[in-house]
Amino acid sequence: MTFKAPDSLAEQIAHHLAERIIRGDLKPGERIQEQKVTLALNVSRGSVREALLILERRHLIAILPRRGAHVTELTAHKVQSLCTLMSELYILLGNAVAQGWQVQADMAPFLQIQQRLVTSYERQDIRAFVEESFNVMRAAYPFANNPYLQETVENLQPAMNRAYYLALDQRKASMGEYLALFEQLLAAVLARDLAQIRLVLSVYGQRSCSLVVAALTDV
Repeated sequence: MTFKAPDSLAEQIAHHLAERIIRGDLKPGERIQEQKVTLALNVSRGSVREALLILERRHLIAILPRRGAHVTELTAHKVQSLCTLMSELYILLGNAVAQGWQVQADMAPFLQIQQRLVTSYERQDIRAFVEESFNVMRAAYPFANNPYLQETVENLQPAMNRAYYLALDQRKASMGEYLALFEQLLAAVLARDLAQIRLVLSVYGQRSCSLVVAALTDV
C-alpha cells in the first residue's frame, strides 16, 4: 500500500480556483482578489497567497507587481507551444509503459480508464471525459519512475486541461476522435511499438492543438 498525504489547504484552494478557470467561470484577464477568495472560502489570507503561487506555477494565473493575480490569456502561440511540449512528455510516458509492462494485469488500470472514457462520452460529460483523459498519464507514472517527468507533467497539466476543456465544450463530437486515438495508443503499447506510440501521440497533440486554436476564434 502506498501512502498519500492529504492535500494541504493551499492545494485545495488552488484546485478549487483551477476548476473555475478550466471551466471558464473565471475569464482570461480576470483579476483574482485575495480578500474576496479569503472571505468566500473562509480561509486565511496566507493560504490563499500560497494557492495563488501554486496556480502561477501551473500557468493558470500571472501575478504582476501592483496589479495582483490575473487569469492568464489563452493565445494560439501559447496553445501551440504547450501542445508541442506535452506531446513529447506523453510520448516519454507511453514508451515507459510499453517497455515496462510485464503481465496483462499491468494494463488493467488503462483498460478501466478506457471504459470510463466511453461512459463519459456516451453521457456527453465533458468534465469527466477530460479528467479521465489525464488519469491516463497518472497511471503511467509508476512505469516511468521519473519524479522530474511527473512534476513537469503535473505542473503543465492544468493548463492543458483548460485548453482541452475549451475545445471539447465547443466541439463535443471530437470526443469520439480521442476515444479512437486512445484505442490505437493502447494497441501500440501492448505491441511495444514505440514508433506507433510516437505517431499516435503526435497526431493526438496536433489534433488537440487545432481544436483549441479553432475554439479560441469562436470565443
